[in-house]
Amino acid sequence: MRYFTFALFCFVIPAMNAQVDLPVGFTSSELEQIARGDFQIQSSSVRGIATQPPFTNLRSMAEWEEIQCLTVAWISYPSILKQIVANAKNQTLVIILSENVAATENYLNATNTGGPAFTDMDNVIILPANFDSVWMRDYAANPVYGNEVDTLMLVDWIYNRPTRPNDDASPQTIADYLGLNLYTMTEAPDDLVNTGGNWMVDGFGTAFASELILEENQSGNSYGVTAKSEADIDLLVEEYLGIDRYIKMPMLPYDGIHHIDMHMKLLDEQRLLIGEYPAGVSDGPQINANMEYVVSNFMNKWGEPYEVIRIPMPPSAGGNWPSSNPPSSYRTYTNAVFVNDMVILPIYREEYDTTALRIWQESLPGYQIIGIDCDNQTDNIISASGAIHCITHSVGVNDPLLISHNPLDDTTNTTTPYEVVAYMNHRTGVAAGRLYWKTDLLGSYNLVDMVSIGNNEWSGLIPAQPAGTTVYYYVEGESNSGKILQRPIAAPTAYWSFDVLGPDAIQEEAFAFSRIFPNPASAITCVEFESFATQRATAFVVNANGQRVDQVFDSTISPGKNKFFIHANKYAAGMYYIQLVGEKGVYQLPFVVE
Repeated sequence: MRYFTFALFCFVIPAMNAQVDLPVGFTSSELEQIARGDFQIQSSSVRGIATQPPFTNLRSMAEWEEIQCLTVAWISYPSILKQIVANAKNQTLVIILSENVAATENYLNATNTGGPAFTDMDNVIILPANFDSVWMRDYAANPVYGNEVDTLMLVDWIYNRPTRPNDDASPQTIADYLGLNLYTMTEAPDDLVNTGGNWMVDGFGTAFASELILEENQSGNSYGVTAKSEADIDLLVEEYLGIDRYIKMPMLPYDGIHHIDMHMKLLDEQRLLIGEYPAGVSDGPQINANMEYVVSNFMNKWGEPYEVIRIPMPPSAGGNWPSSNPPSSYRTYTNAVFVNDMVILPIYREEYDTTALRIWQESLPGYQIIGIDCDNQTDNIISASGAIHCITHSVGVNDPLLISHNPLDDTTNTTTPYEVVAYMNHRTGVAAGRLYWKTDLLGSYNLVDMVSIGNNEWSGLIPAQPAGTTVYYYVEGESNSGKILQRPIAAPTAYWSFDVLGPDAIQEEAFAFSRIFPNPASAITCVEFESFATQRATAFVVNANGQRVDQVFDSTISPGKNKFFIHANKYAAGMYYIQLVGEKGVYQLPFVVE
């Protein structure tokens, strides 16, 4: 399909406006303007419908779902944008907002700009629009469905960059082009300040964020929005975005923007890709504590612990980190975007890129994994505290076929079939479910017709296999209207897999250790220990004078790894100890409260 561009000017000017260096975070002039109280919220007359969406069972779309378009704003870092568009247009429509349509198209079609010339403009549309910065993720609106899989709409909030009012208003351009209603959280008491980089959802009612969302909307905030408690914010995201569980984590010491997309990524409903620093370095201790808090206190949609996959956070070429003096840029491999069968992520230097690309590919077998250099001299976007995810956004399809499945674990079962259960829903209903499986990646898939077992769930059986077998599989749904979709969405090249183990599979051996992290501590802090026996254990916070100031844990513990959490901000700065009293003795570990 060919999409034609709209001419805005009859002469050619550069494809970027004068403001090419706006960072993800605030400029010094913006901070000064906020301090003066000059922040102005865009009027609802140019920002959609300032009421709650009139639908039941609202559902925010997860990023790995099927999309109809990827959106970018053409203003700065053009060589990176060109590479994004060149790859993404093979998967979906790409909508480019531009202040000069002709100049943008000329850049794409040139042989000496940011990569090879485009041979065609298929699947690319350039819309004339006013905007101020490239950071589309933070100010674009979020795709939300009514009745879970029915009416698609866009929902927006207040973007709190005072010199960028056109950014805040630009989602209307995309909504108008796609013929979608735009609902906005701009009018008191529903006025909410937020940014898309600090917003991550699982497609089933759970959202993740840093506690920046609380700070920016609290009493006395700098933006003139109605003061809101955490409960008020939770209610708003439920009413506008269908979120009924909003998980918030302490902000990181060295991440200046406090957007979680700089160090984490939801790969699907059950897996978290988390940035990893060397032990004790930079934001590593607080990231580790935050993730321990999440996996210990929250379950995924199937009532199981989240799986955490770690990926390196690389230093500068000189070996510096965000915590160094001088600090390095916040290099990250999690700041990536799903584009249907493809993932586009930032890369930096081969010595780290090779590992990161391998982790992405092993985590999402069968997907196209595309790296774009975000650390080169021409377009060093990472120095502005952002990367690929920060400058893109997506809009889901109008007719989603929702499929969700909890992948099967490795098993020692060699005698009975393996049941695959998938949730499938479509506005017209689901007519059929199909399961495809094989035991040889080079072989052909076997087909099993799934059966409806109620509550939009479909079941299929993979025959029992001998020990030593790896089973590869995916599921497919077909709606009553005839739409067909697979999950993983990149199937049949993508798949889930599990191993059939022998009955004598070796159990990992436990070992004893204790640690507190982060240490020094200032927020949620994890205390981790290991026990050789089942016993009653009680833990206290003890001050430097040996006085117990707080009881923080009291439970029967099992052999193996155990953990609990303290809120270090309850205590005055200084030296403390965690004192663990068990049936086998008393143990103490020191920690410092900053």
